Parts: sequence; structure tokens; C-alpha cells
Amino acid sequence: MTESKIDITTYYTKYGPMVLRRCRQLLVDEQKALDAMQDVFLILLEKQDRLTNSHPSSLLYRIATNVCLNLIQKNRKFMNVENMEELQQIAKHENYNENIFVRDFLNRIFHNEYPSTREIAVMRFIDKMTYEQISTEVKLSVSGVRKRLRKLQENAQFTRGEHYGE
Repeated sequence: MTESKIDITTYYTKYGPMVLRRCRQLLVDEQKALDAMQDVFLILLEKQDRLTNSHPSSLLYRIATNVCLNLIQKNRKFMNVENMEELQQIAKHENYNENIFVRDFLNRIFHNEYPSTREIAVMRFIDKMTYEQISTEVKLSVSGVRKRLRKLQENAQFTRGEHYGE
């Protein structure tokens, strides 16, 4: 049985709102979310010859998650003094020091992890997905998903103890 190829226009019309919601959820910034949504469909357009028309919502959800996580990571790496508007927003935030601690903590936790582990963590702790749902999305067994999260939790406890000098 041959599966049909992807129709970008139909996908954009049907799944665009879902992709935009996902991007808004992860990026919080409307313009960045709109740009990320466009990036998702550009990736789909570039790779449409290698993709089939099966499970489109899952595919787009994963692409959107990866695009947003990559943007978040990129923004952290290239944040500099020239970007005054973003710095002013952070400076106005009441919990600035806490945010720095959280970012540093998360970077240490995920430093030696597979890229998909960050995605698994987002699905579990932000999206509140079940182990079974995550397993289907990332093509790992349920026990594999649990193992990744358990290792991540152990790493977090070690990192937290290291930070507090325990």
C-alpha cells in the first residue's frame, strides 16, 4: 500500500493553528512563535519528498517542539549586550536571579543527555503526556522513556547537591 505525499497547503490550513499553539506555549513570545511556525512548515516543505502522509499531527508537533527548543537554546547562546530590549525585559522581571539559576541548572542537567531527552522531559513535565504517549512520539519503549526520565532525575539531584555544596 502506497501512502500519499504531503500537501503543504492542506497541512498549513488544517494543522497551522495546532503548530502555532505549540510554538506559543514553548516560546511565550507571539512574534517568535509566528516565526517558528513558519520554520516548521519550511522544514516540512524541504523534506516533503522523504515524508509520507501518515500521522501528520504527531509529525508537526515534534517538528514544532524541536524548532522551538532549538530557538530557545540558540537565544541563550547568542544573548549579548547589544540585545538591550531583551535584557531590559529580563531586568524588569522580579525573579531575575532565580531565572539565571534555573537556566544554569537546566543546562547542567541536559549537558550530557541525548537531544531527545529534553524533548521527552518537555512532553512529560510541560505537556503532561503519559509515558505511553511519549513512547509513541519518540519511538522508544515505555521502559526506555522511564529510564531516560529516571536518569535525568538522578542527574538533577546530583547537580542540585553540587550547587548547594552537599
